[in-house]
Amino acid sequence: MTCLMKLASPLGSLTVSSDGAAVTGLWLEGQKYYAAGLEADTEEQPDLPAFRQAKNWLDAYFEKRDLPPLPPLAPRGSEFRQRVWKLLLEIPFGETTTYGALTERLKAAGVPASPQAVGGAVGHNPISILIPCHRVVGADGSLTGYAGGVAKKRFLLELEGADLSRLYTPKKGTAL
Repeated sequence: MTCLMKLASPLGSLTVSSDGAAVTGLWLEGQKYYAAGLEADTEEQPDLPAFRQAKNWLDAYFEKRDLPPLPPLAPRGSEFRQRVWKLLLEIPFGETTTYGALTERLKAAGVPASPQAVGGAVGHNPISILIPCHRVVGADGSLTGYAGGVAKKRFLLELEGADLSRLYTPKKGTAL
């Protein structure tokens, strides 16, 4: 059975899922792929240790306090996606990287990859915010590719104090 917890945040309602031991999902309400892979058999159990840890981490994050350790994370996905998500966890707080840079790191480790494949894995990250997919930007500095929407991506990066002076948000309909 999958356990759920709902949380309020500056970004709106968050839904967190757990297998009982680790966080398996964190979605912003209305985001692309919302609750993807979530089993139909769910039960709200906000007192799970993994949920308490996730709530404490998220509270500290949104309040700009020192971050406690992450709760245990268990995202479900292919081996390739797992490797990409592991790389996302290595992006320092308040910094950004590109899909191309992640691709090069995978290739250096002997993993065949393309920026498009990396983008697909980043876009399907089932544990938003905790696995910081919002820290990945386009090669040209564009704030694209966030399932929660570009405005929320910008909010998270600004909250972290990331240098956004080189980044931009493309206008709708603008070819990249």
